Amino acid sequence: MRRVLISGATGTIGRPLVNQLQDAGADVRTVTRELTDPVALKAALDGVDTVFLLWPFASAEGARKVLELIGARRVVYLSSAAARPHEVEIERLITETAREWTVLRPHAFAANTLRWAEQVRAGVVRQPYGDAVSSPVHERDIAAVAVRALLDEGHHGAVYTLTGPRPLTQREQARAIGAAIGRPVRWEEEPPKEARLRLLGLGWPAPAVDEMLRGLAEPGPATGTVEEITGAPASTFETWASEHATDFLGTMRAARIHEYGDASVISLDEVPVPKPGPDEVLIKVAATSFNPSEAGLRMGLLQDVLGVTLPHTLGWDVAGTVVTGAGDLAPGDRVIGLIDGAAAEYAVAKASMLARAPQRIPLTDAAAVPVAGLTAWQAVFDHARIGRGSRVLVNGAGGGVGLFAVQLAKHAGAYVVATASPRSAAAVRALGADEIVDYTIAPLPGGNDVLINLVADVPASVTELAEEVVSITQPIEHPRAVQFVARNDPGQLGELVALIDKGVVDVKVDTRPLESLTDLHRAAERGLTRGKVTLKVEK
Repeated sequence: MRRVLISGATGTIGRPLVNQLQDAGADVRTVTRELTDPVALKAALDGVDTVFLLWPFASAEGARKVLELIGARRVVYLSSAAARPHEVEIERLITETAREWTVLRPHAFAANTLRWAEQVRAGVVRQPYGDAVSSPVHERDIAAVAVRALLDEGHHGAVYTLTGPRPLTQREQARAIGAAIGRPVRWEEEPPKEARLRLLGLGWPAPAVDEMLRGLAEPGPATGTVEEITGAPASTFETWASEHATDFLGTMRAARIHEYGDASVISLDEVPVPKPGPDEVLIKVAATSFNPSEAGLRMGLLQDVLGVTLPHTLGWDVAGTVVTGAGDLAPGDRVIGLIDGAAAEYAVAKASMLARAPQRIPLTDAAAVPVAGLTAWQAVFDHARIGRGSRVLVNGAGGGVGLFAVQLAKHAGAYVVATASPRSAAAVRALGADEIVDYTIAPLPGGNDVLINLVADVPASVTELAEEVVSITQPIEHPRAVQFVARNDPGQLGELVALIDKGVVDVKVDTRPLESLTDLHRAAERGLTRGKVTLKVEK
């Protein structure tokens, strides 16, 4: 096992380099401030045969002593395409002292555009030389080349010029960042003299300002070195922008509760955009939806069940567009799913727990599907096991789950009897119910094979209504009864989406703005809502 010492391990290149080396099975050691401490550096070098050198200073002063301590080991040095005098000097010293050496000269880092982040959030990037061309390189690609030079043979004496795969103007880079975050970003040309004064006013040294402006004005090349060394194409700037979307987005609106209580505890907060973890995607939320059980969560009735930590972002249903991809999902894909924290402008979720959104209905309507649709699916197919010719009583057919349950039971070949209030009857009948019972004036009919119960109040005579009972509310006294809470099943969600796109299942919603969530909770507590209500998040 090769033992590698990394300097600058916490930096832009160092972090992905450490990860990639460890993935390759190398024994990795790191130094930061210890680089110029002879005692600490000598200890860190014990047993090391390969060194990645990032020199963190703007002069070569002290470099000779460091390189003499490193001695006759293999050294990979991160220089730059600018070949500044101190970098050229360090390159020379390495060739004199190292047993084997490789120099990496990256051109413009894609990460340099992070300095635009504040302006991107405002929607206008004002910088000089908007038409200047460069081929920004992804830090992960620089690290990948470094890994090969550190671990493989055949790189001694090489000087690698590293770039991204294709040239882009700065104006095009700003546009790509806007596309990645789902917000328009306009370029505004700043005269170089104004830019110089602005940077000097920020405390930049005049030589550094002049060097940076010269570098921006000069066109940069596009090389194929990354692919030649690693065997994989260099990442595009668009890929980099998508992966770093959260760094540009800053904050977002989120509907949260900081304490349990009545609807007044819901607040729209400005919070940081969440960063996706391994195998997670960042979603730009189009809409979420309201589920009656969320009122119970808000009141603190589900603490033991869900283990909620306050402050908590509401919303279990999500429909939106992938910003940062993972797994089989790429930026721009439309998705739906059952997640935590969907009542916000952005949300993160495991890619494997999402389904592609239906194409036949608007994305904001698709937010009605996950919780209600999965609950209905599992009631009909997993627990009731309804087949052709079954007689099914859907109690509470006018609610969000009921509208799906009626359609799925009909799809399974059942004769569907549905209870609904006069204001919901037409909608339930339109979705295929064979009989409508107005529960406000008529008793529930018996003689059913299955009762799917979706409401809290069930008559004591329930044992006379059906041979089997499936309930999503409270347990029911019946010799053949089951009560369940829906589980997240992306496979079932995908099957439901397919039925929606075929026109077998229709989705009817009432759409309101996210800002109305508090009023919606109050209305639901007074029994003034019906059907499924989605909350539009995107502006």
